[in-house]
Amino acid sequence: QLQLVESGGGLVQPGGSLRLSCAASGFTLDSYAIGWFRQAPGKEREGVSCISSNGGSTNYADSVKGRFTISRDNAKSTVYLQMNNLKPEDTAIYYCAVRKEYGSSCYYYGMNYWGKGTLVTVSS
Repeated sequence: QLQLVESGGGLVQPGGSLRLSCAASGFTLDSYAIGWFRQAPGKEREGVSCISSNGGSTNYADSVKGRFTISRDNAKSTVYLQMNNLKPEDTAIYYCAVRKEYGSSCYYYGMNYWGKGTLVTVSS
């Protein structure tokens, strides 16, 4: 069974850090571009960051540039999102998703599989 499982969410104070993980089971990630998305209460889901299948290309939403870093470990079939200097507006459910695509592009659309999400709450 193909599955993506996010972990690492939680409650953190403003200015703090969290590292989210997204582990794939039932398949390997090396032929997939990966994206992190989030959905805050009352808002539409938005793309936060993505990374190409070869790891050579990344993209970040303007709201998280300089604070978030996406990375992947294909040997562990896991992708990470390091989130630093967190702000209350980062509060959301964070999802990872994959798109089967070789190469050096990453995407926020056309995703093939989604995880169920992990909640990040930034509050004092």
